Amino acid sequence: MSRVGRKIIEIPKDVTVNVNVGTIGIKGPKGNLNISVHSDMSIEQNNDSIVVSRPSDSRSHRSLHGTTRQLIANGIQGVFEGYSKELEIRGVGYQAMMEGKFLLLKLGYSHDIYFEPPKGIEIKTNKTEVTISGINKQLVGEVAAKIRSFRKPEPYKGKGIRYKDEYVRSKQGKTVGGGVE
Repeated sequence: MSRVGRKIIEIPKDVTVNVNVGTIGIKGPKGNLNISVHSDMSIEQNNDSIVVSRPSDSRSHRSLHGTTRQLIANGIQGVFEGYSKELEIRGVGYQAMMEGKFLLLKLGYSHDIYFEPPKGIEIKTNKTEVTISGINKQLVGEVAAKIRSFRKPEPYKGKGIRYKDEYVRSKQGKTVGGGVE
Protein backbone atom coordinates (compact mmCIF):
# COMPACT_ATOMS: atom_id res chain seq x y z
CA MET A 1 0.00 0.00 0.00
CA SER A 2 1.17 3.54 -0.68
CA ARG A 3 2.99 5.09 2.26
CA VAL A 4 1.81 8.57 1.37
CA GLY A 5 -1.73 7.43 0.62
CA ARG A 6 -2.06 5.70 4.00
CA LYS A 7 -1.44 8.87 6.01
CA ILE A 8 -4.47 10.46 7.61
CA ILE A 9 -5.07 14.11 6.72
CA GLU A 10 -5.77 16.24 9.78
CA ILE A 11 -8.22 19.12 9.25
CA PRO A 12 -7.47 22.32 11.23
CA LYS A 13 -10.32 23.94 13.19
CA ASP A 14 -10.72 26.95 10.85
CA VAL A 15 -11.01 24.78 7.72
CA THR A 16 -14.19 23.17 6.39
CA VAL A 17 -14.13 20.38 3.82
CA ASN A 18 -17.07 19.28 1.64
CA VAL A 19 -16.59 15.89 -0.02
CA ASN A 20 -18.61 15.40 -3.22
CA VAL A 21 -18.32 12.86 -6.01
CA GLY A 22 -15.41 13.95 -8.19
CA THR A 23 -14.63 17.19 -6.30
CA ILE A 24 -13.66 18.37 -2.86
CA GLY A 25 -14.45 21.89 -1.70
CA ILE A 26 -12.07 23.35 0.90
CA LYS A 27 -12.80 26.62 2.74
CA GLY A 28 -10.35 28.31 5.04
CA PRO A 29 -9.22 31.69 6.37
CA LYS A 30 -7.11 32.41 3.25
CA GLY A 31 -9.73 31.45 0.65
CA ASN A 32 -11.56 28.64 -1.14
CA LEU A 33 -10.27 25.81 -3.32
CA ASN A 34 -12.01 23.13 -5.38
CA ILE A 35 -9.95 20.03 -6.06
CA SER A 36 -11.04 17.49 -8.66
CA VAL A 37 -10.53 13.89 -7.59
CA HIS A 38 -10.60 10.69 -9.63
CA SER A 39 -13.94 8.92 -9.21
CA ASP A 40 -12.30 5.58 -8.29
CA MET A 41 -10.71 6.94 -5.10
CA SER A 42 -12.94 6.74 -2.03
CA ILE A 43 -12.63 9.61 0.45
CA GLU A 44 -13.99 9.23 3.96
CA GLN A 45 -14.36 12.26 6.18
CA ASN A 46 -14.52 11.85 9.94
CA ASN A 47 -14.90 14.75 12.40
CA ASP A 48 -11.44 16.27 11.95
CA SER A 49 -9.66 13.94 9.52
CA ILE A 50 -9.83 12.56 6.00
CA VAL A 51 -8.79 9.09 4.83
CA VAL A 52 -8.20 8.28 1.15
CA SER A 53 -8.46 4.63 0.08
CA ARG A 54 -8.26 2.81 -3.22
CA PRO A 55 -10.53 0.04 -4.55
CA SER A 56 -7.80 -2.35 -5.77
CA ASP A 57 -4.06 -2.87 -6.00
CA SER A 58 -3.90 -2.29 -9.75
CA ARG A 59 -1.07 -0.15 -11.04
CA SER A 60 -3.31 2.81 -11.94
CA HIS A 61 -5.07 2.83 -8.56
CA ARG A 62 -1.76 2.65 -6.69
CA SER A 63 -0.43 5.65 -8.62
CA LEU A 64 -3.60 7.66 -7.99
CA HIS A 65 -3.76 6.85 -4.28
CA GLY A 66 -0.80 8.87 -2.99
CA THR A 67 -1.34 11.66 -5.51
CA THR A 68 -4.97 12.15 -4.50
CA ARG A 69 -4.11 12.22 -0.81
CA GLN A 70 -1.32 14.75 -1.33
CA LEU A 71 -3.47 17.05 -3.50
CA ILE A 72 -6.09 17.18 -0.74
CA ALA A 73 -3.44 17.78 1.94
CA ASN A 74 -1.86 20.58 -0.14
CA GLY A 75 -5.27 22.20 -0.60
CA ILE A 76 -5.96 22.14 3.14
CA GLN A 77 -2.55 23.60 3.95
CA GLY A 78 -2.99 26.23 1.23
CA VAL A 79 -6.27 27.63 2.56
CA PHE A 80 -4.99 27.48 6.15
CA GLU A 81 -1.40 28.81 5.84
CA GLY A 82 -0.78 29.52 2.14
CA TYR A 83 2.33 28.93 0.04
CA SER A 84 5.12 31.23 -1.01
CA LYS A 85 8.26 31.12 -3.13
CA GLU A 86 11.08 33.62 -3.03
CA LEU A 87 13.22 34.60 -5.99
CA GLU A 88 16.32 36.78 -5.99
CA ILE A 89 17.66 38.83 -8.88
CA ARG A 90 21.41 39.13 -9.41
CA GLY A 91 23.14 41.34 -11.94
CA VAL A 92 24.11 44.96 -12.39
CA GLY A 93 20.99 46.96 -13.24
CA TYR A 94 18.67 43.97 -12.93
CA GLN A 95 15.62 44.81 -10.84
CA ALA A 96 11.93 44.14 -10.27
CA MET A 97 9.10 46.40 -9.13
CA MET A 98 5.32 46.43 -9.09
CA GLU A 99 3.50 48.86 -11.40
CA GLY A 100 -0.17 48.58 -10.59
CA LYS A 101 -1.08 44.93 -10.99
CA PHE A 102 1.92 44.19 -13.26
CA LEU A 103 5.38 43.00 -12.26
CA LEU A 104 7.96 45.09 -14.12
CA LEU A 105 11.27 43.30 -14.69
CA LYS A 106 14.42 45.02 -15.96
CA LEU A 107 16.76 42.20 -16.89
CA GLY A 108 19.29 43.65 -19.31
CA TYR A 109 17.20 43.21 -22.44
CA SER A 110 16.43 46.09 -24.82
CA HIS A 111 12.91 46.14 -23.39
CA ASP A 112 11.26 45.82 -19.99
CA ILE A 113 9.17 42.74 -19.22
CA TYR A 114 5.66 43.25 -17.85
CA PHE A 115 4.21 40.16 -16.18
CA GLU A 116 0.57 39.98 -15.09
CA PRO A 117 0.09 37.48 -12.26
CA PRO A 118 -2.89 35.13 -12.55
CA LYS A 119 -5.90 35.47 -10.28
CA GLY A 120 -5.16 34.24 -6.75
CA ILE A 121 -1.44 35.07 -6.84
CA GLU A 122 0.07 37.95 -4.88
CA ILE A 123 3.53 39.29 -5.74
CA LYS A 124 5.64 41.51 -3.49
CA THR A 125 8.98 42.99 -4.49
CA ASN A 126 11.83 45.10 -3.36
CA LYS A 127 14.47 45.83 -6.00
CA THR A 128 16.25 42.46 -5.97
CA GLU A 129 13.79 40.07 -4.31
CA VAL A 130 10.42 38.80 -5.49
CA THR A 131 8.00 36.93 -3.22
CA ILE A 132 5.15 34.99 -4.83
CA SER A 133 2.35 33.79 -2.55
CA GLY A 134 -1.06 32.18 -2.89
CA ILE A 135 -3.23 29.29 -1.73
CA ASN A 136 -2.68 26.97 -4.71
CA LYS A 137 0.73 25.25 -4.43
CA GLN A 138 0.86 24.30 -8.10
CA LEU A 139 0.01 27.80 -9.32
CA VAL A 140 2.59 29.43 -7.01
CA GLY A 141 5.27 27.08 -8.37
CA GLU A 142 4.25 27.69 -11.99
CA VAL A 143 4.37 31.48 -11.61
CA ALA A 144 7.77 31.31 -9.88
CA ALA A 145 9.12 29.10 -12.68
CA LYS A 146 7.70 31.44 -15.33
CA ILE A 147 9.34 34.51 -13.75
CA ARG A 148 12.64 32.61 -13.39
CA SER A 149 12.50 31.62 -17.07
CA PHE A 150 12.71 35.28 -18.18
CA ARG A 151 16.44 35.26 -17.28
CA LYS A 152 17.76 31.98 -15.89
CA PRO A 153 20.96 32.16 -13.84
CA GLU A 154 23.99 31.74 -16.05
CA PRO A 155 27.03 29.80 -14.78
CA TYR A 156 29.84 32.22 -15.68
CA LYS A 157 28.94 35.44 -13.86
CA GLY A 158 25.92 34.19 -11.89
CA LYS A 159 23.58 36.83 -13.32
CA GLY A 160 19.87 36.15 -13.61
CA ILE A 161 16.85 35.16 -11.52
CA ARG A 162 17.20 32.27 -9.10
CA TYR A 163 15.25 30.75 -6.22
CA LYS A 164 16.24 32.10 -2.80
CA ASP A 165 18.40 29.16 -1.69
CA GLU A 166 19.31 27.83 -5.15
CA TYR A 167 22.93 26.90 -5.73
CA VAL A 168 24.21 27.75 -9.19
CA ARG A 169 27.48 26.03 -10.00
CA SER A 170 29.89 28.51 -11.52
CA LYS A 171 32.18 27.64 -14.42
CA GLN A 172 35.58 29.01 -15.26
CA GLY A 173 35.66 31.27 -18.32
CA LYS A 174 38.16 31.25 -21.14
CA THR A 175 41.79 31.93 -20.25
CA VAL A 176 43.75 34.63 -22.05
CA GLY A 177 47.10 33.77 -23.62
CA GLY A 178 48.24 30.15 -23.62
CA GLY A 179 47.49 29.67 -27.34
CA VAL A 180 49.57 27.59 -29.77
CA GLU A 181 52.69 29.38 -31.04
